Amino acid sequence: MQAVIDGYLLGFSLILAIGAQNAFVLRQGLRREHVLPLVVLCGASDAVLIAAGVSGFGALARAAPGIAQVMLFGGVAFLLWYGAQNLLAAWRGGEVLEAGEAAGSLWRAVLTCLALTWLNPHVYLDTVVLLGSISAQYDNRLGFGAGAVTASFSFFFMLGYGARLLAPFFRRPSSWRVLDLIVGLTMWAIAAKLLLG
Repeated sequence: MQAVIDGYLLGFSLILAIGAQNAFVLRQGLRREHVLPLVVLCGASDAVLIAAGVSGFGALARAAPGIAQVMLFGGVAFLLWYGAQNLLAAWRGGEVLEAGEAAGSLWRAVLTCLALTWLNPHVYLDTVVLLGSISAQYDNRLGFGAGAVTASFSFFFMLGYGARLLAPFFRRPSSWRVLDLIVGLTMWAIAAKLLLG
């Protein structure tokens, strides 16, 4: 059960950072346009990538035991860098979320979401590389992966459908600063736990 919990917490904290994909889902949620298909698409995409990382890195770790250590340190370095980016954004001040133009048709919204998901190099670092390499540290890699997949689906559903509640909050730049600070500190805490564990 610990692997499931750890997978959930790490998966949730990685996806929490507001990137292009999350901002798009948040905007669509604020507009209440095509929310269900978009959150299912985002969660399913993450599930495919997480499964690839967990299964691939598990097999690779058994074949070449040293690779898990190399990937662990690579993952820690990425978490430290990612956390620093968020802390820097918190220091400089966040931006105000503008709803912008509507995506229009469902087809256009789906294509935009697919592009923001599959053409983003960070999604591969987060799901395939980082979660895949960390899962190799667990005897129950499947449980770790299931926790991360559950985190992805729950996050996107909360983001898409909870957006209407957050609309007034994310119109203030100070809200983005607090979010960036929390995400940055969380990334550093996970990196420290991985190094000390």
